[in-house]
Amino acid sequence: MRIGVYTRMPKIDTDIADCRACLCLASRRASRSITRAFDRRLRPHGIRGTQFSILVALIEGGPTTIGELAGFLGIERTTLTRNLDVVAAQGWVKIGVGSEDARSRIVAVSQDGRKAVAAALPAWREAQNAAVAALGPAGTNALRALAGMPIG
Repeated sequence: MRIGVYTRMPKIDTDIADCRACLCLASRRASRSITRAFDRRLRPHGIRGTQFSILVALIEGGPTTIGELAGFLGIERTTLTRNLDVVAAQGWVKIGVGSEDARSRIVAVSQDGRKAVAAALPAWREAQNAAVAALGPAGTNALRALAGMPIG
């Protein structure tokens, strides 16, 4: 038995040259780049961009279910649950049982979570301003429109 033997794939007859400009790939690469830029600025405050976004959503929207929060953030519930475990361990959120359905979980930002956002807000603003400058007004508005967010 031979392990690690690779065969050469046959040449594809289909012209895939236009795939080099794939918007799916471009958007994923841009997303990771933007996230890294926010994370770099927020790192000294001990918070990541994803965690900051969760806390801000809870500050603005108030206590909510995990499902509603995941929908607002545009992420899968399982991804949000993993992220909530981290912010809960930091003491930045409280997760309780829903009043109408004991199976649902209600998430609320804690006072420590509010303090973490307040401390990191200047760094977030720096990252936001740098991203807006890099994208320009048209790019910023296009990104917000694609995300279903307010433009302006």
